[in-house]
Amino acid sequence: MPRTSSSCARSPRHSTCRSSPRAASRRPTSSPQPSRRARGASWSAGRSPDRPRSPRRSSRRSPPTRLPRASRPPAPSARPRRQEASVADQTPTCHVVTHVHWDREWYRPFESYRTRLVELVEQVSRQLDAGAIDSFHLDGQTITLRDVRDLRPDLVDQVRRHVQAGRLTIGPWHVLADNQLVSGENLIRNLLAARRHGASVGALTGIGYSPDAFGHPADLPRILAGFGIDTALVWRGAPAEHAEFRWRSPDGSEVYSVNQCYYGVDVLWNDEGRGERLRGFLDSEAERRPGGPWLLMNGADHVAPRDTTRLLADSDADAGGRAAVVQSSLERFFDDLRAAAPSPAVVEGELRHLGGPGTFLLPGTLSTRVYLKQENAAAEALLERELEPLLAAEVLTPRPIAPALTAERTDVTPIDADVTGHLRHAWELVLENAPHDSICGCSVDEVHRENSVRSERVMQLGDQLVRRALLRRGLDPRVHATPATESTRIAVHPPIADAARRDRARVEADVVIAPDRVVAGLTAPDGSDVAVEVEDLGTGMSFEADLDLLPDSVPARRQRLRFLAEGVAPGETAVFTVVLAAREPAAPTRTHVPVGEAIALPDGRHLVVTSDAGFDIIDEAAGTTYEGLARLVDGGDRGDTYTYDPPASDRIVPATAADVTVERTPVRTVVRWTATLDVPVALDDSRDGRTDEVATTPVEIEVSQWHGRDGLDWSASFTNASLDHRLRAHFPVSGTPGFWRSGQHFSSLDRPFGPELGELPTERNREAEIGTHPAHGYVVAGAGDDAVALVLDHVSEVQGLEATPERPAELALTLLRSTGWLSRFDLRTRTTGAGPMLPTPEAQVLRPVRAHVALRLGASAADTYALADAADARRAQPVATQLREGTDAPAAALPAAVTVEGAIVSAFKPADDGAGAVLRLVNPTPDARTAWIAVDAGIGVTAVRFDETPVATGGALVPIEADGGRGRVAVELLPQASTSFRLETIDG
Repeated sequence: MPRTSSSCARSPRHSTCRSSPRAASRRPTSSPQPSRRARGASWSAGRSPDRPRSPRRSSRRSPPTRLPRASRPPAPSARPRRQEASVADQTPTCHVVTHVHWDREWYRPFESYRTRLVELVEQVSRQLDAGAIDSFHLDGQTITLRDVRDLRPDLVDQVRRHVQAGRLTIGPWHVLADNQLVSGENLIRNLLAARRHGASVGALTGIGYSPDAFGHPADLPRILAGFGIDTALVWRGAPAEHAEFRWRSPDGSEVYSVNQCYYGVDVLWNDEGRGERLRGFLDSEAERRPGGPWLLMNGADHVAPRDTTRLLADSDADAGGRAAVVQSSLERFFDDLRAAAPSPAVVEGELRHLGGPGTFLLPGTLSTRVYLKQENAAAEALLERELEPLLAAEVLTPRPIAPALTAERTDVTPIDADVTGHLRHAWELVLENAPHDSICGCSVDEVHRENSVRSERVMQLGDQLVRRALLRRGLDPRVHATPATESTRIAVHPPIADAARRDRARVEADVVIAPDRVVAGLTAPDGSDVAVEVEDLGTGMSFEADLDLLPDSVPARRQRLRFLAEGVAPGETAVFTVVLAAREPAAPTRTHVPVGEAIALPDGRHLVVTSDAGFDIIDEAAGTTYEGLARLVDGGDRGDTYTYDPPASDRIVPATAADVTVERTPVRTVVRWTATLDVPVALDDSRDGRTDEVATTPVEIEVSQWHGRDGLDWSASFTNASLDHRLRAHFPVSGTPGFWRSGQHFSSLDRPFGPELGELPTERNREAEIGTHPAHGYVVAGAGDDAVALVLDHVSEVQGLEATPERPAELALTLLRSTGWLSRFDLRTRTTGAGPMLPTPEAQVLRPVRAHVALRLGASAADTYALADAADARRAQPVATQLREGTDAPAAALPAAVTVEGAIVSAFKPADDGAGAVLRLVNPTPDARTAWIAVDAGIGVTAVRFDETPVATGGALVPIEADGGRGRVAVELLPQASTSFRLETIDG
């Protein structure tokens, strides 16, 4: 996207940078060995297997997953004679890296871009053959290979030839994702996919290339290091005061990072004025890095390279003696820089620093088209926390297929076939939506229609694969033929997680029964009664068909059940029996109460709906009241898809509450009410205020609490009918909190409270500091009884608003941003465009909107591990499905293949190379923890990196203390640590 060429300004923003060397205790000098403990073998995650051993001095050492560099002939000008001479006279070197940044889709849809990509690759191949360019970086993503191959497979052969000759570099990613808005596992699958696709052409670059993402998460060094990548080239969000730095994740992983800091496409673009531009560039870089070496990224978004060899023929004269200007590569630049500056300052945590001119963070993308973020989160959760664990369990404990499905006949459907390709295809669709111009919502409307279709395709494919996995377990989820009349069954499978979650599986499942029957009861596998809530969805036609089932449409009643699956451990599968009876469905009993009246909750506290449509929670036992929770605040937004921009004469719209009802079921208590917002229909003609005309918008709000369970569920549903506005829910925090904490990919992060907006910029090409941030899983603020936590359904935009004389500190959660422009050039919070000024009417989100979060209050909100576990529980919803009548089902619960205690399970998946399964454990807290893994006899456990290769030493563990045929392994997890294991069946 268009950016301004300029030197990197010194930022006044505070930095988490430190110049002191790393503490030796943070980086052990030797790998920890498993040691015998009283209860089992122990693996210490003091240095997690996902962390590097130490920063490597040369990026030429290829990680095991890359092809050996020795297999590639050196580039023709790997060490130009001019550069060798410059070393003797101490003339700095300016490394010119010719490249392209390729947005797969942005201001044009994908197919429009792909035709130009094919043209680009063909031109670059000709230029490399002719020597017009010495080398070329084909952005940082291998998906370009796939996109070209689909139309011009002959060009892939040319790409392979140039890669293997060392003239063309690609990767290390499959797609250049917005690495803040996707999960950590998404980023890992991204790098794994790159290695599969890159293997067809040769080695991937060893540089962690991600300059154009809109900020970077704190865990990115950990992820890169887990793939043997010890460098990173970044730009947006990097601290402007550091040209290079050692970027450290919360677990201690580091990568040697360079702040690109500029966008210099025009420096060598043509002959006229080239010398002046080049000298100006070198002078500005000399201010950042006196003595060099310097990096000139010679390229731009979707622009083919010029004849760089000719342009640099007179570079010595153009440079005016300031530098030796040579065609080079990113790896040669990093080698040169690390030799010159081996130990720069340390920068810790996320990179979301305010940048210099043209270096925009663009934080409005966190909430633009919020439905895209919700769809992506649902797709990730289905693959990561439902489907992959089912498939991994099959790898370790294959179960006999039902005889009727495995008879040795040619007309039996082979449901036990390999599904590796299906899973990879599903992930490919998820990854295609991950680039920043896609998931950020900042492309033309056609792009995001396709994004939604891709997410829907993932859900379709994932649902089918889950159903087939259950069928292979002998659990037939296909409701077919005559509906049940006396009883039916529900299979419940809570995905693998911390075993302490045994009694917290909240189940919601639909059953199809005879039209004249209703659900009268529910029994657990042991025959005990289970409290159940029944919601009648009415009668209609039930349809089912499959390869071995003729299409069948029958009249039926559908009822939705909610219950707690007590005693079903994570990873197990149990069958519950639904008892049916012949009577009319019971109508829900709801009581109307006035606004302001206290309503008793199952945990002994009281809820009061307030006139502004928020609510209070009164805890008489603790003497605590939480006031004004989920207060709705609507304001104008004259910004674009990149940046929030409030009108100068804004009008803040409060909500009013009415129609409060209370419903009590055997399972939960539900309080519902309607909030009314009179939202101005649009901005006025000046775009500095909002119209007097309003669209009265009813918001249906629900707060529920499950009996015997901590926490509240809050949801708000409405249909947006207004333009150019932002709606947020505010959650006050008592006391004087200094910071708020949020979950991240594999860690937790503290951020300060601050003002809604920083100082508005007055210079061109500047951006105001906007205090919104991405939150994964949860956010929390306050201490002890004052703590307030939100458990999130998707990566959300959250802001910690500092206290003022009028109100306490608040957590503000964005529910909706509505805007109609890709980019604008007349904003107050950003003083130039961030892309072309194109209308995007669908970014106004004139459609149904639903927000859903859980709340925890008081002491339970102050426990970081409990919050992370609660967030994972929201993602890892139990698989629950009705079983087909007349089929067999297990009499006892099917046991879990693996049991975990004391850690968050981030992944349980089939290994990428097909050998066993990979289990990943995370401790996203500031305190050390001991976790335990229990596996069946005959399963080996080996510590691996994120790339699923063994750690250097001490990787093989021996489960001991067999109990009931199982062995246990202790895993010591230091604060914020993650560790991965390969589990394989051992022959013999």
